[in-house]
Amino acid sequence: MTRTPKHTAARIAARVALAGLIAAAPLAMAIPANAASASTWDAVAKCESSGNWKANTGNGYYGGLQFTQSTWAAFGGKTYAPKASQATREQQIAIAEKVLAKQGPKAWPVCSKKAGLTR
Repeated sequence: MTRTPKHTAARIAARVALAGLIAAAPLAMAIPANAASASTWDAVAKCESSGNWKANTGNGYYGGLQFTQSTWAAFGGKTYAPKASQATREQQIAIAEKVLAKQGPKAWPVCSKKAGLTR
């Protein structure tokens, strides 16, 4: 006779839930609690680059949110792509959240006001 433990399904479900929490923890820590909405970032990008998340016009600013290369690198953008213009919208927003947390909306002095971006 084989012994089958009681509540096996409940134990498995608990382990799966715990594994999910452990896997999600780094993501929760990476995104600031005061994150701006995606639509707010879209409004900033519309003002900064006409909404072109791949913007690279040769003016020294890159991507939809017009990062300088030094800001992109300083806030970890190079983990995603060499330049902001080569990163996805979501990756640019992730870096923008870090910039916002450190520098505030003044990092985008005109467009933050137009878009309603706040800390």
